[in-house]
Amino acid sequence: MNRNVSKERKIAMYEAILQLKDLDECCRFFDDLCAVTELRSMEQRFEVARMLTDNKVYTEIKDETNASSATISRVNRVLNYGTGCLSEVIKKMQ
Repeated sequence: MNRNVSKERKIAMYEAILQLKDLDECCRFFDDLCAVTELRSMEQRFEVARMLTDNKVYTEIKDETNASSATISRVNRVLNYGTGCLSEVIKKMQ
């Protein structure tokens, strides 16, 4: 597939997300777009990120979220070496 076509589709989806007006519409949009397992995985990773931001230890995070140590490590790498947006959003929510 043409790389530009892929990028256009990606942008279109995020532009659609920006059109959502409230939490209910956002939940319904993602319920329609994603499989239940995809949503649960994203929700779990977000909760792991919140707990890491709160300086929780891996064992506590694993016990509370049932996330694997690999998932926790992956999220920790994102928080430390990613774009910084996830951390910014979490801080805004506190």
